[in-house]
Amino acid sequence: MKLSWRVILLWTLPALIIGFFFWQGAFSSAPADMGRNTASTRMTYGRFLEYLDAGRVTSVDLYEGGRTAIVEAIDPELDNRIQRLRVDLPGNAPDLITRLRSDNISFDSHPIRNDGALWGLLGNLIFPVLLIGGLFFLFRRSSNVPGGPGQAMQFGKSRARFSMEAKTGVMFDDVAGIEEAKEELQEVVTFLKKPERFTAVGAKIPKGVLLVGPPGTGKTLLAKAIAGEAGVPFFSISGSEFVEMFVGVGASRVRDLFKKAKENAPCIIFIDEIDAVGRQRGAGIGGGNDEREQTLNQLLTEMDGFEGNTGIIIIAATNRPDVLDSALLRPGRFDRQVTVDAPDIKGRLEVLNVHARNKKIAPEVSLEAIARRTPGFTGADLANLLNEAAILTARRRKDAITMLEIDDAVDRVVAGMEGTPLVDSKSKRLIAYHEIGHAIIGTLLKDHDPVQKVTLIPRGQAQGLTWFTPNEEQGLISRSQILARISGALGGRAAEQEIFGDAEVTTGAGGDLQQVSSMARQMVTRFGMSDLGPLSLESQQGEVFLGRDWMTKSEYSEQIASRIDAQVRSIVEHCYDTSLRIIRDNRAVIDRLVDLLIEKETIDGDEFRQIVSEYAEVPEKEQFVPQI
Repeated sequence: MKLSWRVILLWTLPALIIGFFFWQGAFSSAPADMGRNTASTRMTYGRFLEYLDAGRVTSVDLYEGGRTAIVEAIDPELDNRIQRLRVDLPGNAPDLITRLRSDNISFDSHPIRNDGALWGLLGNLIFPVLLIGGLFFLFRRSSNVPGGPGQAMQFGKSRARFSMEAKTGVMFDDVAGIEEAKEELQEVVTFLKKPERFTAVGAKIPKGVLLVGPPGTGKTLLAKAIAGEAGVPFFSISGSEFVEMFVGVGASRVRDLFKKAKENAPCIIFIDEIDAVGRQRGAGIGGGNDEREQTLNQLLTEMDGFEGNTGIIIIAATNRPDVLDSALLRPGRFDRQVTVDAPDIKGRLEVLNVHARNKKIAPEVSLEAIARRTPGFTGADLANLLNEAAILTARRRKDAITMLEIDDAVDRVVAGMEGTPLVDSKSKRLIAYHEIGHAIIGTLLKDHDPVQKVTLIPRGQAQGLTWFTPNEEQGLISRSQILARISGALGGRAAEQEIFGDAEVTTGAGGDLQQVSSMARQMVTRFGMSDLGPLSLESQQGEVFLGRDWMTKSEYSEQIASRIDAQVRSIVEHCYDTSLRIIRDNRAVIDRLVDLLIEKETIDGDEFRQIVSEYAEVPEKEQFVPQI
């Protein structure tokens, strides 16, 4: 454990001071000049009397009330030189002074100094004083630590970070790819700076803005930009900081937060991850929490209660709007819900331009090509992508980031770290047939996404990978496209069975089969793409909220469930037969592609399609041409 110099000083200083006073106390009974007159040689009292009888004593200094004497005497053994000797006198020698006077010997008595009691008193007081001072020092330091002992009486105080003019270093120009959300929030900032523009036509400032979107899309970054642009007092807090183990603390913190906000109005309050405190009330099994519900009730009252809050704008962020209480979402509390979604290709290009400002990128690198290759990436994903590319560049001792590092970074972010290449063996050939099976199905089916590349380089848990480039404008997916994707996912298993036989089928298609089952079931139960007709038999939500969805009754009977299973199986079997037929009809080109893949370990999509076109007609796929 690493100790700071303050802690070391706090514990060693009292010990040094106490030791010093004990040392002083040990010699406090001696006079100040005794050190100067201390003799280095001792003499017994009997020999001292002999020296008196012989007339060799010239002077005597008495100390400690006559118990010690420093004697100057002539020593005949040292050529009659004067020697200073120390003599311990007995307590019962009252006639010594009379004898010294009668022998005309010079003597002097030094009284005992009375500062020993003072040193003893100081020695007894110094330790309690240092102990109290040390405790005060520790409590003062702990008062700055959240939850420390110094804050024992401040549990009910708000922990929101307050800035009169927040300097986050982030402005709206630093936020890219989410222009619609920026426009909504820029309007809020304009309302704070120039309210007369809106009040002139009777518009009122919105009370709350809820930012909704997947993780990494830039919700907190937008809040930082608002703080940097608004120029008004800014409070920021996380939803989890309201709730504590002590009853009533969360509600007290909400009251304290809004009290401070009213004193600094107009101002902005930003609550990150509001779902931690804003979940539905009265959830029952798995979701009941009286303390959290009290905190939510207080938050609802402060946002739009009897008194109201004028000049306070609340901005909150969450990626779970489905679990929020309906009273929290109504107008008057959150007047606007702004969806912050993953950027499109134009937005991704803008995000890449922002994050590429402080990166050394080679001139031949095309950010537009990177934007096309990364559909579905959020702003955080793109920032991580460029950072991983920069790390790879530094590891390879290059001066600038090239497309090779970008491609490797994309593969690493999506699939994981690169593993050790496989040796040329039966296992490597089987994996090559598996991946070529995916790629050949995706190439020869018109409605499938085009192949980007096929590789045998292991990444993560996958021993080989086949990358496809999805169409950017696939907000809606047709039935033929879903069936093509199911057939493409089954291409690896079909190649294993057709080439090596049933006995050599491996577990490599485990993940593919999970995707196939999910897509086929959604076709039947959600999209109405089966013989059951246009029925939605399952809810659209993906995750179960225990307080609301637990113990929910089934939306269909057991007979319908049996028909659903039969329809799912029928769809999968139809697609698998299609994959087997394509593998069987194109065995020659598959064998050639497998040999090439084993030799090169990676085949680019354009090269792959060119080789396939020599053996079969490759359908022309619709290519998305973005307007950047």
